[in-house]
Amino acid sequence: MKTTLRIASLCLCSLAFPAAHAAAPASAATAPAAQADLVQRADENRSRRLLEKAVAHYREKGEAALADFNRSPAFSDKELYVYVLSMDGEMLASGGPSVALVGRNVATMKDVSGKAFFRDMLDTAAKTGHGRIEYRWLNRVDNRVEPKVTLFEKVNDRIIAVGYYTPRATAEQAKGLLERAVTALNDKGDTALDAFNAVDGGFIQDDLYVFVIDIPTRRFVAHGGSPAMVGTDGSALRDPKGKAIVTDMLNIVGRKGEGELDYAWRNPLTEKLESKHSFFRKVGDKIVGVGYYTR
Repeated sequence: MKTTLRIASLCLCSLAFPAAHAAAPASAATAPAAQADLVQRADENRSRRLLEKAVAHYREKGEAALADFNRSPAFSDKELYVYVLSMDGEMLASGGPSVALVGRNVATMKDVSGKAFFRDMLDTAAKTGHGRIEYRWLNRVDNRVEPKVTLFEKVNDRIIAVGYYTPRATAEQAKGLLERAVTALNDKGDTALDAFNAVDGGFIQDDLYVFVIDIPTRRFVAHGGSPAMVGTDGSALRDPKGKAIVTDMLNIVGRKGEGELDYAWRNPLTEKLESKHSFFRKVGDKIVGVGYYTR
């Protein structure tokens, strides 16, 4: 909740630095998104390789491997590390910040957003023997709580896990939030707009938020990133080169009903102007959109 409140307050600062939205040719528009996806896949592949190495080591050494996971540099890769849980939720080993939890039962522990992620991990491992889970955890590299994806595998009665940090949301997460927003707007009508704007409305996830533009008036009727923009004329938004933001979106949904745009916008988490890729869709007389930062 503390991080969420910080996000909301920082979003207000984005008004002081105008967004730069620009419709781009298809090849140019997809380049930043493709680059971000490559980084995401590379991090996941590194995590998977380290997990496979740890699993193989545990199969060979048994419980003696736990000490290696705690301190051996062979089982860390920059910010990546191995941790191990028992099936009842006890932390048995960790090469990262969770080493402080070794010997303690973490089954009921929740992350800063209230998610009982260890419980979810234990239940999934019991059912399928492997899986992945998303939660928020301290990144010891920059000493900030950030979104994290962890891959895990059950070996006998142990769960071996390796996770990587995703301080910027992924394309898949942005699309998922857009789907939820579209469903909410279809089901609840304009009452959904209040949830999109609210800090605790369930539609602000780290650097992801929903924005909604009323097509007839071109005004923002929801903006989870900068609530002060609600009611403002979207057609007045232009990038440093003078390209119109909302006009570009209107033209695209007029032709296709949905679309994507690359542009520059202040990231509320890093407080820097970054490249952003947004997905948006026409719902009735409104445009609903969600974007993610690519770098």
